[in-house]
Amino acid sequence: MTTKSKKNSGSPALEELVEFTTKMDPTLIDICTDLGAQTDEAKAIYMTSRNLAKQIVGDRTIEDRIRQRCMVAVGDLSMAYLMHFNKDPVKAGVEALKKGAPIFVDINMVKYGITKMGHKSDVICVMDEDKDASIAKKFGITRTAAGFLACRDRLEGSIVAIGNAPSAALAVCRMVEHGIRPALVIATPVGFVNAAESKEVVRDTDIPSITCIGTRGGTPIAVACVNELVAIANSKDECEE
Repeated sequence: MTTKSKKNSGSPALEELVEFTTKMDPTLIDICTDLGAQTDEAKAIYMTSRNLAKQIVGDRTIEDRIRQRCMVAVGDLSMAYLMHFNKDPVKAGVEALKKGAPIFVDINMVKYGITKMGHKSDVICVMDEDKDASIAKKFGITRTAAGFLACRDRLEGSIVAIGNAPSAALAVCRMVEHGIRPALVIATPVGFVNAAESKEVVRDTDIPSITCIGTRGGTPIAVACVNELVAIANSKDECEE
């Protein structure tokens, strides 16, 4: 078998490579509320997905906005119905963001996914707070749990967002039992070891929380929750739906 090689005449011009991947509806672009969507194509993609989510989930309550975004984040219709909201967490989260409260996360994937626009909160990955893993090694616990323990004096009034580690969620719950009170706990750890159980423990606390039911979850869900709270905090009809 022989193949013919095309003579390389140099790199093609950018104009030859650019192609939109979705219908560029100007109406959708104009009404996009996602602060992370900076270009027309990104806005069109986001709003097309979001409108589909609205049709499926509904758009009756402020919590529905988070359900929609979580469903879009994982491309799974059922995720919307696994979300659980306890003790008016949207209001608590919005108030914390408006105060510039820090956001403590379990892993860097969550940190990097959170929008940098629309808020003044520092986003802190707790694994960076126990850099030499001294706490983790001393007590034989996970690095994420140790990271939250290292931040225990700064968690008061903060937003906690856990997208991966059940052990981190349980560590936060233990601190709550000892009087440390974050403004909001978002806990969506994923997996078959303590993921479902840790989220149940979070729901049993008296701290406002957003969780998902069962073993499913993950970083995209935690990120979606935080980013939608930022969008809500910047919307004119904030928390009035």
